[in-house]
Amino acid sequence: METVSTSKAYGGTQGVYRHASTSTGTDMTFAVYVPPHDDGARLPVLWFLSGLTCTHANVMDKGEYRRACAELGVIFIAPDTSPRGNDVPDDEAYDFGKGAGFYVDATEEPWAANFRMRSYIENELPALIAAEFPMADMTRQGITGHSMGGHGALTIALRNPDRFRSVSAFAPIVAPLHCAWGEKALGGYLGQDRATWRAYDACALIEDGARVNAILVDQGDADGFLADQLKPELLAAACDAAGIDLKLRMQPGYDHSYTFISTFLGDHVAWHAERLK
Repeated sequence: METVSTSKAYGGTQGVYRHASTSTGTDMTFAVYVPPHDDGARLPVLWFLSGLTCTHANVMDKGEYRRACAELGVIFIAPDTSPRGNDVPDDEAYDFGKGAGFYVDATEEPWAANFRMRSYIENELPALIAAEFPMADMTRQGITGHSMGGHGALTIALRNPDRFRSVSAFAPIVAPLHCAWGEKALGGYLGQDRATWRAYDACALIEDGARVNAILVDQGDADGFLADQLKPELLAAACDAAGIDLKLRMQPGYDHSYTFISTFLGDHVAWHAERLK
């Protein structure tokens, strides 16, 4: 692991790191904020998965999470959203290819060799964090994310309920089987057998028996993607049928941007911290 940069913030350290990933076959960059702590302390970990077109830098620069993490003693990890590099296949559209990994393991060519973000987030990067950050208590992990990253957070938590004690999301894509973003991404990465898509659809996973104790979702009611792409009512219906405690907060006047995320990210850090005690 190479240290790209470090800086002090609220008594802790905001770092950016790079390593050669075996999952993606590329170098991958990620950000980690470690709050101030006593020697030998073990701190809970909160993952943040970003949305379409983003890198680790978007939430690091605009998320305003460090004060809450410092006060509550939470490590904050922000991975990239896809493999990068000149040899990595791409698409001209913003919602497919680089910056749009959708947190899946692709099976279709030419994507299968590099676009393995599910394996990267679920297995490779946590192992690296455990090895390189001894203060990280990997028995206490939570996960959150925005939009495409909200989809990633929900599906990863639902597939790994023993690993993640808490899950939340900002404006998540909750049912990619039923929106244009999801149909394009899952069809392109996984092929046209829609049965294989269900492992990457939060509502379908819940319908198929996956469970978590509780979910927190913040959604702006002025979000331009609300009706066509996000459809939180489908998650509400799935959770209601399954008996999952969903706290869906419709936030008046908020859109899909980081001004929305930064307003409520401190709330999410606190919500996770309470469950990761």
